[in-house]
Amino acid sequence: MSSCNETLYQDICIRCLTKYVNNYSTIDGPHHLAQVALSVSLSRALHTKGYLMKLTKELKTINTKREYQTVQDCANQIIDSVDQLNQAIKELSRCSQRSSTINDDLLWHISNVETWVSTALTDASSCVYSFTGIRMSKRMASIKVKAQNVAEVTSNALALFRRYALSSQQLVARTTKKP
Repeated sequence: MSSCNETLYQDICIRCLTKYVNNYSTIDGPHHLAQVALSVSLSRALHTKGYLMKLTKELKTINTKREYQTVQDCANQIIDSVDQLNQAIKELSRCSQRSSTINDDLLWHISNVETWVSTALTDASSCVYSFTGIRMSKRMASIKVKAQNVAEVTSNALALFRRYALSSQQLVARTTKKP
């Protein structure tokens, strides 16, 4: 998985992509690689969202106000990440539908995907940072680890998407050059 060399979290990247290849098939080019990476990120975010929603309900009933508020804020950030990753995946599919037409429209879709994924990463990271400097129970440490994982796979997805974006931008530049 040489593509993972361009990511910040190479071990996680290799594990995720190897799991995909072992369960499904090969990865066919930078666009498909970006799709897989975004799907992994969305899957982790959805799992974390479910965990946080369940925990939020539990904390509300036992009335631990400080933990409840921290978890609620984190849950809201992860919910936003899920929404943004869904938007990014939809937008990326628009890139493949237009793959025969390399033009400014494709670059616009690429820019949109990058914006959605960057925002999802910011939101997941904000959740992680909300736990900095506070004394944590095992439960809170577990939340931080889950949110950190979402941030890491999203960071990797962004790096792998940027690889696809760069190749597309270079193709647009070559096809639009005037003799």
